[in-house]
Amino acid sequence: MPARPFGRTARLLAALAAAACVAFAWMHLEGLRAGLHLEKQRIGPIPVTWFLPADAAHAPVVVIAHGFAGSQQLMQPFATTLARNGYVAATFDFPGHGANTAVLPGDIAEYEAITQQLIAALDQVVQVARSRGDGRVVLVGHSMASNVVVAYGKSHPEIPATVAISLFSPAVSADRPRNLLVIDGALEPDFLKAQGLSILPAGGGSHAGVTYGRFAEGSARRFALAQGVEHIGVLYSQEALAETLAWFNTALDRHGSGFLDDRGPWLGLLYLGLAALAWPLAGLLPRLAIPPVGGAPASWRLLWPQILAPAVLVPLLLWQLPIHVLPILLGDYLALHFGLYGLLTVGAMALTRRRAGQGHPDARHPVPARPRSRLRLAAAALAAALYGTLVIGLATDRFAMGFVPTAQRAALILAMLAGILPYFLADEWLTRGPLAPRGAYLASKAAFLLSLVIAVALNPMRLFFLIILVPAILVLFSVYGLFSRWIYQRTGYPLVAAYANALAFAWFIGVSFPVVSR
Repeated sequence: MPARPFGRTARLLAALAAAACVAFAWMHLEGLRAGLHLEKQRIGPIPVTWFLPADAAHAPVVVIAHGFAGSQQLMQPFATTLARNGYVAATFDFPGHGANTAVLPGDIAEYEAITQQLIAALDQVVQVARSRGDGRVVLVGHSMASNVVVAYGKSHPEIPATVAISLFSPAVSADRPRNLLVIDGALEPDFLKAQGLSILPAGGGSHAGVTYGRFAEGSARRFALAQGVEHIGVLYSQEALAETLAWFNTALDRHGSGFLDDRGPWLGLLYLGLAALAWPLAGLLPRLAIPPVGGAPASWRLLWPQILAPAVLVPLLLWQLPIHVLPILLGDYLALHFGLYGLLTVGAMALTRRRAGQGHPDARHPVPARPRSRLRLAAAALAAALYGTLVIGLATDRFAMGFVPTAQRAALILAMLAGILPYFLADEWLTRGPLAPRGAYLASKAAFLLSLVIAVALNPMRLFFLIILVPAILVLFSVYGLFSRWIYQRTGYPLVAAYANALAFAWFIGVSFPVVSR
């Protein structure tokens, strides 16, 4: 059916508005680096980016370390803020993370071995940093790296000041590490905030937002809460950036321009534009099924068991199973979780079709139908995948987190895809279709997230970090769920979005989760 003129006009206007948002946000984000020279370097396997102000030779150096499953791009708000206030800022990728080709020990339980390897990597960067500025080096670390920078500062009293964001384990003494600031997001868990308060002097009279001790003695201590943000949002918080800048300025007796990186809202505008642009672009895809096809039954009574059974069974089946499939920490578990979830969903759909064959009145369950053209199906899936992965990925790699894979990670992405694809094929077919109850797609994604929470509850020691990543998976489900809806509305065939979204998820996990030895 040809598009109506009004529909074509609406899509054109939407495309122009979305493109304007992307262009405007991109220009502002690039402008955050104004006046800085960026220099790339490798220290052995460690990729480092130096943010250099005009007078870099006479400036202190801030070494900035990312957290678990992060990369150096994630710490850009701190790098640009500090560099535009006259500091040399260095970001880098830890072993097993980002573009670092070194790997971590093979199990998350090897905490001491992992920590020592991370400290050794930090030390390599610090030693080079001493020659890049005036010889003084201070540290910033987030989450996993907050523990690393605190441990390093305790054993290196020549580090004059440290900022630990979302600190969660090491004890500190009255003056080691020297001049310690801990920052948490106000929406982070209470146990993290309790850890932050524990660095302050004992006695029951210590409060957030108050500085204790003396900078000259190295005993300055402060715990700050950044309002309205959580574990990742704290990295974009103006309060967190201002606290960090003020802390170093006081510790090192410096003054700067007062510039604070404000990329948070602009990243939101960038991604809003990229997401909105997907709607008019989806209108260019071919129609593959007229009328639309899909496997969702007309009744919630039959749909609920198909959605909930895999959510409960998968974590139970994988609970005691030793999983050492891929050299990617937690990624191997996620690949099996996705894959088994997809297979059980297929089994549940098969049982429903069997009931349909027995004349069950609620089991009007369409059997899989072929697309009008397999070649058009492949072309549509490729186009959707290129946009959902590469276009959005390149913007992400530039401004938010590492997204361009090394050769090692490219192979892992393909392996992850083999596990993730069955889930998306089954789930898209189950929840899309002319008979699908309203909200079926949302219910299935909520059930999958519930399944991950159950898995963590059953095995918290091994899967703890999945809880931290559940919000990221929720965001991906939301954005790519919109893409799926628009693609299905145009093509009428559920599997187009299944292929594209499976690749996007495999790519995200393959480039972000730590690579380990097996």
